[in-house]
Amino acid sequence: MADLFTALKNKISGKDIKIVFPEGLDERILTAVGRLTEEKVLKPIVVGKKEEVQKKANELNVSLDDVEIFDPHEYEGMDKMVQAFVERRKGKVTEEKAREILLDENYFGTMLVYLKKADGLVSGAAHSTADTVRPALQIIKTKKGVKKTSGVFIMVRGEEKYVFADCAINIAPDSQDLAEIAIESANTAKMFDIEPRIAMLSFSTKGSAKSPETEKVVEAVKLAKEMAPHLTLDGEFQFDAAFVPSVAAKKAPDSVIKGDANVFIFPSLEAGNIGYKIAQRLGNFEAIGPILQGLNAPVNDLSRGCSAEDVYKLAFITAAQAL
Repeated sequence: MADLFTALKNKISGKDIKIVFPEGLDERILTAVGRLTEEKVLKPIVVGKKEEVQKKANELNVSLDDVEIFDPHEYEGMDKMVQAFVERRKGKVTEEKAREILLDENYFGTMLVYLKKADGLVSGAAHSTADTVRPALQIIKTKKGVKKTSGVFIMVRGEEKYVFADCAINIAPDSQDLAEIAIESANTAKMFDIEPRIAMLSFSTKGSAKSPETEKVVEAVKLAKEMAPHLTLDGEFQFDAAFVPSVAAKKAPDSVIKGDANVFIFPSLEAGNIGYKIAQRLGNFEAIGPILQGLNAPVNDLSRGCSAEDVYKLAFITAAQAL
């Protein structure tokens, strides 16, 4: 685990990457910001009233000497931000309503990313996932060719590293969604120095069962191969056929995946969420995430039960996604 984050730090060091933290009064956020500032690996931006943020930092014995603090109520660029927000929302909000909305720290922070005042955003320590993700979907939006954002976990145990997706966002992805999730997950894998070998999972291996659920995955495999023919990807697979070489040799002898998959695409959120938690609790894997993917700029969501260490690590991941 330490090696994984050391590698990320080395990737982002010296790149002058700015990450905005909208929850400037949360002690876990400020503790992590102080550590990030001290290490000079990236540049934190904190949102909040300057006097209140500074007072809280002093109580925590955290130095914010080199940290930018933006107060939405006093931000000099608010007029331009309001205009940009109204344009981005394509007339769905009035200028008056936009001014009101942009006093919300998550919307304000997301607009800083959209306007390239910051490279990424980390929130969720004191907000729900919806409060963090909604502004990102409305303002930053998904990449060209990607309909929906998705959430991956990096599963780590010793030297083992795997990618599980989607375990956080899409309840019932269709074939197109699954294909897009597979391709975006491959990009995320590479960020963690995992050369992606992608298995599209089901309860069937290569036609051993047929149903609308299995056909959805078969179609997703076809679409993903058309969209990204360079990827090592196949399915549909039961998990053992994707992961155990001896089972793969029997169930899918002609596949490019030889029981050596390291990126696993689950057919539904239900399966993905259950799968990563089983690996975490029974397999003693550490689950890093969820890491949101598919957006034009990185936005990541913390658990409200997170620690300062979680904030610190997610900041590195967000910065690496911005490269």
